[in-house]
Amino acid sequence: SMNNVQFYDHCIFAKNDTAERVLLQAFREHKIQKTYHALCFGQFPKQQDVLVGYLRKDAQASTVRVYDNPVKGSERIITEYQVLEQNEEYTKVQIILHTGKTHQIRAHLAHIDCPVAGDMKYGDNAKNRAKNLTRQCLIAKNLTFYLEKTEMSYLNGKSFASRFEAEL
Repeated sequence: SMNNVQFYDHCIFAKNDTAERVLLQAFREHKIQKTYHALCFGQFPKQQDVLVGYLRKDAQASTVRVYDNPVKGSERIITEYQVLEQNEEYTKVQIILHTGKTHQIRAHLAHIDCPVAGDMKYGDNAKNRAKNLTRQCLIAKNLTFYLEKTEMSYLNGKSFASRFEAEL
């Protein structure tokens, strides 16, 4: 039943061992699609696009860096976006991750000069200070499950949405 899983805003909790095992495996195998909304500075080059890049971790600095071409120690990343709204300063986008690497969204959007507003690590700190933004404007908007051949197939195709939203 649906009682095996509990949703709070954009967190998911397994309420028994079976649910935990199935969910962990589903995340590992990319059978749960995560959709995000972000408020970014700047204008995106297209209304929608699938960005491919190469992300390399810098463990000492606790950051990552995105490159257009493969470099030693990098992993291929795929970040899809669609523009939802925009004005002169901000663009609100929906993002679908096709790979899920550390800081992928923030680093990839900064790489195309559309950093997440309020992001102090990869963003535009001058603009963040000018707008008094100290927290990144990025939320997990919903999760969609693809669990047809598991003990939790009743969740197959179901989406769960977060109530939080950033307004332009």
